[in-house]
Amino acid sequence: MHRPNIVIVETTFLLCLKPSVIEHGAAKSRSHGIVTSRSFKPVMEGLFFNVNNGFLEGIVRGYKSGTLTQGHYASLTQCETLEDFKTQLSATDYGNFLANEPSPLSTATIADKATQTLVDQFNFLRSNCVEPLSKFLDYITYGYMIDNVVLLITGTLHERDTHELLERCHPLGIFDTMPALCVATNVEELYQSVLVETPLAPYFRDCLSAADLDDMNIEIIRNTVYKAYLEDFYNYVSTLGSTTAEVMHSILAFEADRRTINITINSFIATELSKEQRAKLFPAIGRLFPAGNNALAKADDIDQVRQVCENVGEYRSFFDNSTSAQSNGDLGDFGVHLNKLAFLQQFQYGVFYSYVKLKEQEIRNITWIAECIAQDARDRIHDFIPIF
Repeated sequence: MHRPNIVIVETTFLLCLKPSVIEHGAAKSRSHGIVTSRSFKPVMEGLFFNVNNGFLEGIVRGYKSGTLTQGHYASLTQCETLEDFKTQLSATDYGNFLANEPSPLSTATIADKATQTLVDQFNFLRSNCVEPLSKFLDYITYGYMIDNVVLLITGTLHERDTHELLERCHPLGIFDTMPALCVATNVEELYQSVLVETPLAPYFRDCLSAADLDDMNIEIIRNTVYKAYLEDFYNYVSTLGSTTAEVMHSILAFEADRRTINITINSFIATELSKEQRAKLFPAIGRLFPAGNNALAKADDIDQVRQVCENVGEYRSFFDNSTSAQSNGDLGDFGVHLNKLAFLQQFQYGVFYSYVKLKEQEIRNITWIAECIAQDARDRIHDFIPIF
């Protein structure tokens, strides 16, 4: 019986070849009857991902290894004062980020400085990347841009000094032309500025008019624009390879479902939101879409929301406790779980998104513990979402 010769080719040699040459070699191997245990496309993705992105993926995984552990949280929750809290944090990867802050230390200062640590790390990644990672990182910032622009719209509607509002904007959502938005004196001018000066122009242009900014509730505006952003981001990650698409689709689908659930529950309180308006705010992606979204659009109470969520196995535990506050905590736990899973796969861009979200949760945890220490609320100091 004739046995074909099998030649093992070193990866370093493959990296020296053009993709077309490797594809030709793969086709020739298949024609000779050599069957591999997995498809050739993921192998190609792995081979060429590291050329432009391997260094930065290593950096972001290094950042992730500095995430606070259960041991760190145990030490932080035992602190008696914020000065003790500061000392405990200095023993972590945060280092002496509060060294130059005068006493007495405030929780707002701790939150701002911790956020700046994340911003510095993100800017390092952004300044060293190339396409398509650079565009992927841009998409991450669009969510923060939406919050910042909505904040400026709110200030303009209430005739507040928008220059003062710039200090309250999230630093990851700051863009070069943002000061131009502060020149606007009315909503019409602000709307035109957004269409010209920001990357969010397609979302506003396709979803809202200048008149809508005057008439609609500000949260409806936020959710309308965010819906368009999530759907666009979901479609974009489909172009970045099968592994990235798999990781990001699960994360973005859950984010869409979480917003759908929260919009539904909040609409029970905001009675001016009709069921038709509610349905228009639901993203057209996610595991609840389309049947679950249709059912939630018609829901009248929390029990009906629970029944819809029971159709998705992972969502059944969200409403085991009847309070919406408890369900929001469970939603946050599951979001952290999905972002942790992203680090189990290599050669994909999802780790960059997941690190930002995990770091944000860590900053919320730190701020919560610091606030409990400052207000001597020891009974609630453990009400945070640990990551590792």
